Amino acid sequence: MNQPEIRKMLMDKGLRVTPQRLSIFEAIIKLKNHPTAEEIINSIKETQPNIATGTVYKVLDSLVENELIKKVKTEKDIMRYDAVIDNHHHLYCAQSDKISDYYNDEINELLADYFQKHKIPNFEIQDVKLQIIGKFKK
Repeated sequence: MNQPEIRKMLMDKGLRVTPQRLSIFEAIIKLKNHPTAEEIINSIKETQPNIATGTVYKVLDSLVENELIKKVKTEKDIMRYDAVIDNHHHLYCAQSDKISDYYNDEINELLADYFQKHKIPNFEIQDVKLQIIGKFKK
């Protein structure tokens, strides 16, 4: 994803295009590893040396709120961010804390069918995400 595409995505959501938003969004895409806020801050320090930590968290919250990125919580309760917003799941390595995207249409269909048949009373499902926990083999 390039900067003009990011600009358009921000504008389509009614967000102002600011250097901070661009840098943070680009960092998430560039890092490709479901980065933490700290990793994002370290990544953008070269281009945005004076950016405040609070600003980064506010921008991240805004991007999540506007469905431009997603939050991914690890087993260690560390919040990470994902720029891939299409339907996918995650493989989480408990040893290395690494997260990888996992695509499987059959699982998506099984989950959708299951919750279509087994509605949860007084609850509207907006999204179902599967996090598979294990360890990557070397």
